[in-house]
Amino acid sequence: MINDSKIVVALDFPTEAAALELTAKLSPEECKLKVGKELFTRAGRGIVEKLVADGFDLFLDLKYHDIPNTVAHACAAAADLGVWMVNVHASGGRKMMEAAAEIFAKRGESPLLIAVTVLTSMDQSDLTEIGLEIDPAQQVSRLATLAQSSGMDGVVCSPLEIELLRNELNRDFKLITPGIRPAGSATGDQKRVMTPADAVKMGSDWLVIGRPITQAPDPVAALHSINSSLKN
Repeated sequence: MINDSKIVVALDFPTEAAALELTAKLSPEECKLKVGKELFTRAGRGIVEKLVADGFDLFLDLKYHDIPNTVAHACAAAADLGVWMVNVHASGGRKMMEAAAEIFAKRGESPLLIAVTVLTSMDQSDLTEIGLEIDPAQQVSRLATLAQSSGMDGVVCSPLEIELLRNELNRDFKLITPGIRPAGSATGDQKRVMTPADAVKMGSDWLVIGRPITQAPDPVAALHSINSSLKN
C-alpha cells in the first residue's frame, strides 16, 4: 500500500489509550502519524510497533541531540522499530549528523533521516535570548544547508521558510512543516504558521498537524476536510 498523503497527524496525547482511540478511526491511506516525546516516554516502543503493524507510516519525533556515537546508535534503534522517518537536531552539528547518516547507509534500507532547524515556537526574541543575534529565517537557512551537506534527507522548518529553502537547496531535499493551521484555527504555541494549502503550494512535502485534527469535535471530518482542501 502506497500512502501519498501529505498529512502527518501529531499524536500529542498523554496516554496510549487516548492515542489509540483516535488512530482506530483513521486510515493509513489518508494520513501518516507522528509519535513525539511525551507519548513515547509514557507508552514506550510498544505503541510505535503497534501503529507500524497497523500499516501507518510513522514519524518518530524524538529530536536526538547528543554526541555523534550516541545519536547514531539511537537512530539505528529507531530504525529497528520499522518507522518511516526519524529526526535529529541540526544544531548538534555536522559530525553528529554525519554519524547518523553513516550508520543508516551501512544498514541499507532505512527510514528517512531529517534534521530540525528552528522550532516553530521560537521567534527572533527567543533566538536572541539564547545568544543568537540572527533572524530566524537566516538560522533556518544556515542549519538546512548544513544538514543537506551532512547527508540528511530533509529538514523540519516552519512554513515561512519553505520558499527560501526551495530556492537554496536540492528539489529532492524534503521539507517537513509543523506550524500548520487551517484558516480560522487557533495558533496555540506556534508562532510561524500557514494554512495547509498554502504550505503545499509553496513546496512543503509533508504537513505536521496536531490539535486542529486531534482536538476537533470530529477528528476524522477535520482530516478529510484538510485532505480535500489540498486536492482542490
